[in-house]
Amino acid sequence: MSVIERTRTTHGLLWLVVAGCLWGTGGLTGTLLAREAGLSSLGVAAARLGVGGLLLVAYLLVTRRAFPRGRAAWTRVAVVGLLAAEFQATYFAAVAHTGVGLATLLTIGASPVLVLAAEAVTGRRRLGARALATAAVALAGLALLVGVPSGGPGTGELITGGGFALLAAAGFATLTVVAARPVEGLDELAATGLGFTLGAVALAPLALAGGLAFTATPAAVGLLLLLGLGPTAIGYAAYFRGLRTTAAGTAALMALLEPLVGTALAVLILGERLGPAGWAGAALLIVALAAESRSGDRS
Repeated sequence: MSVIERTRTTHGLLWLVVAGCLWGTGGLTGTLLAREAGLSSLGVAAARLGVGGLLLVAYLLVTRRAFPRGRAAWTRVAVVGLLAAEFQATYFAAVAHTGVGLATLLTIGASPVLVLAAEAVTGRRRLGARALATAAVALAGLALLVGVPSGGPGTGELITGGGFALLAAAGFATLTVVAARPVEGLDELAATGLGFTLGAVALAPLALAGGLAFTATPAAVGLLLLLGLGPTAIGYAAYFRGLRTTAAGTAALMALLEPLVGTALAVLILGERLGPAGWAGAALLIVALAAESRSGDRS
């Protein structure tokens, strides 16, 4: 690998780290928003896509950046929007049936597996022992960090919720693989802004059917803007930017920073306690992500 290629790969990894850290703030911000504004989980999902998308669209207009042209670019925008809506809807459906912990474990855990499998099948990445070991350590760390709640759902709820979680994982994995292939005339800001605005429109009927209500207190408006700007607009734009020069499998694994940062914030801000298994899981995740970043830098 040349110096220029190594530098580009390192920059790509840094963008992915930024994305993962910002996503980690989304759970806390979304929880506080739901409490303050009285929004359902699906309402929070639709609102974050809409606000994040519109903020980026406004930025594109203010800075007079060119909007995408051509069928390929607008097709990609539509695909990004529909996949984002599918991922959000099926994830929260999984949460409704199995709870946050198990839904998160299945969705975020399955996503990198699906991406790595897709890369192996298409010949874009050779899965050696090192790559498989890194993925295994990361998934073990995730399982220990998130945990499976005791007194879990019944068999029927588990099957239904697990199915929704796997659909959410497939949606995120597909979004990752698709975004790793650039389209001429479309950058990450336009793809995120226009795509997420479309995704919010697609989610709006489901959110309205569930009773969409918003108590517009100053705190609620501030939290909504924060959720739309950081974890959504900037977070996903950074993820798509990182995918320019980083393998999709590496990007999907680096997304595991989300539960790691989210857990750290819950401990520091909400006062939640992390048991020995959780600390061990956090350590394993850090080791796996560090190993993957070094592997991606050398590839």
